[in-house]
Amino acid sequence: MKIDLHNHSYYSDGVLSPSEVVRLAKKEGCDVFALTDHDTIDGLIEAQQQADESDLKLIHGVEISAMWSNMTVHIVGLGVDINNETLQTGLKQHQEFRQARAEKMARGLGGAGVFGALEKTQAIAKKGMITRTHFAQMLVQEGVCKDMKSVFKRFLTGKKPGGVGGKWAEFDEVISWIHAAGGKAVLAHPLRYRMTNTKVKRLLSHLSGAGLDGVEVVTGSSSADEITLVSQWTKEFDLLSSIGSDYHGWSGQRVRIGHLQDMPKVNKTVWQDWSWLN
Repeated sequence: MKIDLHNHSYYSDGVLSPSEVVRLAKKEGCDVFALTDHDTIDGLIEAQQQADESDLKLIHGVEISAMWSNMTVHIVGLGVDINNETLQTGLKQHQEFRQARAEKMARGLGGAGVFGALEKTQAIAKKGMITRTHFAQMLVQEGVCKDMKSVFKRFLTGKKPGGVGGKWAEFDEVISWIHAAGGKAVLAHPLRYRMTNTKVKRLLSHLSGAGLDGVEVVTGSSSADEITLVSQWTKEFDLLSSIGSDYHGWSGQRVRIGHLQDMPKVNKTVWQDWSWLN
């Protein structure tokens, strides 16, 4: 069975529409697929309609930004009720912050000589949500930087012109939103944060103490050694294992939906209690 539980559409910072992402997942042979846009569930109705037509099992998901020790981490909610008021209210709070952050980033970029940054970035974002990725794409498109990596280095982090600190909800609050909506809370891509392994283990300890259900053991960029390491951590902290490509569809992104290394067979999976799978 091919399962991919972390993917994005243009409702956040992906390239494709929810329908297109679902069709691609079906084409790539996925049996179970989750759409997990950043801080929004707005694309899930369209995705569900296409999943029904494509005979693909869609898991309703969302990737929520959260604060831990003054750092931003991402927690994926899987199997959430999109009509849950607690989740909707929390996501609305994050969406409002994203809008305020975009305006502040644009002002900072204007001060560095990049004029009309907000309007140019809005033209790239297909829906209302503007992310840092959209600003990066705009700066590359305008010829200010040669690639996405150099954009973040020169403009969008720390005290750089477009650097704006994120103040998301705390990790325990985000986990509570997901649980209120009946979902499983999973830490996304644990080895992608700029932390030592010791610090990641401290992160897992704190989050599991707040009710975290699982962690992504296999991602679109995982090496065999990384899978082994994170798999060991799931046992140490009694967490379920998840798998997800983190597909966005960006030009040059090598990640492909459903093309993931195998989950270690000994792991307890996040989908083990999904009765319809058995």
